[in-house]
Amino acid sequence: MVQTALSNMQLELLHLFNRPIPEEDLKMIKRLITAYLAEKLNRMADEVWEQKAWTAEDMQGFLAKHLRTPYRA
Repeated sequence: MVQTALSNMQLELLHLFNRPIPEEDLKMIKRLITAYLAEKLNRMADEVWEQKAWTAEDMQGFLAKHLRTPYRA
């Protein structure tokens, strides 16, 4: 038998939702978590942007740059 430890978030959610939840509530909870994580990611990106002192011109350069790895046939 393989044992995996649950994260503190998983344990909290199991404790919080130890009863059946309507599907609509589950969808809303997923949306709330997604919105929270998206906002957190935006804040982190803003911090990096400010630390690097990037400008709108830098953004245009990022958008024009080709960064994909070429595929080999």
